[in-house]
Amino acid sequence: MLPSLLFLAACFVAYTNGANDNFKGVASLYGSGTTSFRKALAWGTGTTLAGSITAIFLAGELMKKFSGKGLVPDALVNSLPFLLSVALGAALTVLLATWLGSPISTTHALTGALVGAGLTAGDHTVNFAALDKSFVQPLLLSPLIAVASGGLIYLMLKVARLAPDHRTRTLDALHFLSGGAVGFARGLNDTPKIAALLLVVRAVDIHWGLAAIAGAMAMGGLLNARRVAETMSSKITGMNPGQGFAANLATAALVGTANWSALPVSTTHVSVGALLGIGTVTAQARWRSVGQIGLSWIVTLPCGAILAALSLLIIGCCVK
Repeated sequence: MLPSLLFLAACFVAYTNGANDNFKGVASLYGSGTTSFRKALAWGTGTTLAGSITAIFLAGELMKKFSGKGLVPDALVNSLPFLLSVALGAALTVLLATWLGSPISTTHALTGALVGAGLTAGDHTVNFAALDKSFVQPLLLSPLIAVASGGLIYLMLKVARLAPDHRTRTLDALHFLSGGAVGFARGLNDTPKIAALLLVVRAVDIHWGLAAIAGAMAMGGLLNARRVAETMSSKITGMNPGQGFAANLATAALVGTANWSALPVSTTHVSVGALLGIGTVTAQARWRSVGQIGLSWIVTLPCGAILAALSLLIIGCCVK
């Protein structure tokens, strides 16, 4: 029974991830008036799905990294109740944020859930040195790098007259391509993190597990992306097509680089950071909303930890 529950819980994580994340690569297309919400959503979902499918063949290293090995003892990594509690803690955290319209990191939620379940599992300990080096540092540095990159790329494009204030066919095409690149990179980056929960379920071939994760992620985006979409598109900064293109270009470059170096970088932190970089340079940043998003990032890890810890306690009582 536990293997089936873990499979469903992993799909639940993927569904909430899609609802919270799928629109992030195309938010500037919608926010800049380049295209409609429905077209942007379809493009973001399709390119994310393409990245997820590609992950079946290319993303083994990142899947191993997010299996929890090195962060918690191997005995826990191979424990079905532990992994089920991690999945539930992360999924419930992302679900709550999505309902509130707050773009958060599934990576951060999973990390918090691993820590919370690890600390709750009796005499086992969490390797905080590994947590800092492999998880916390990339997650904290990525938004800062994205802010600088987004602003710098926009200024460079503006000087070169490649970021006009109005729409052109060439700019629209490049904007769609950059948005698609972000969606593809996100699918490639996030799918193996979630599928890592299924490595211990021997009854499920990992390739089919990845396919199920990809499908659930796409469905979540199609059905529940609207609230986060509005936040990403209009509440971080105002933007014109050229500015939106610059933000997507920065996001795609940073997330793509992270994929190939197997760093657990959050697409959320990078995409929000790039938009904020544009808003800072153009003096259009909406700091009140940015502050609220920042607060949600701060509470993501402890929220995931608490919910995973509670889930593990409840599962332990049920199993006994």
